Amino acid sequence: MTRLRHAAFLAVLLPLAACSHGGNRRPVADIAASKVTTIGVNAYLWRATLDTLSFMPLLQTDSNGGVIVTDWYANPQLPTERMKVTVTILDQDLRADAVRVAALRQVNQGGQWVAAPVQAATVQKLEDIILTRARDLRRAAVAQ
Repeated sequence: MTRLRHAAFLAVLLPLAACSHGGNRRPVADIAASKVTTIGVNAYLWRATLDTLSFMPLLQTDSNGGVIVTDWYANPQLPTERMKVTVTILDQDLRADAVRVAALRQVNQGGQWVAAPVQAATVQKLEDIILTRARDLRRAAVAQ
């Protein structure tokens, strides 16, 4: 399972094309996708985020505020580069605009960690992975 998680993380770091989400239309929420828990945010997005980032050390989690912050993570295949991720869940509904990812990247230059740019497509891909996992969790819960 660890290999799969590392492979998924590597896939996130690769240059990716941005996805189109069909304009600014807001999808209609249904009862199964909203208010499914007593935490302050959508439970499917929360669980999907924890699952997606499970290979990274967690620094802070706040289920009421909907914030998950990881500590720095260096892929064993690329130890001269590390990432830190903050995911904010903004709503109780399972919607594409209810999750926001911010990432920091550093590279090791001469023994010092130096800030490096993160490609926008990396953040977009991570959001897509979280949303896909959340939708899978919801489908599984509704099918039961």
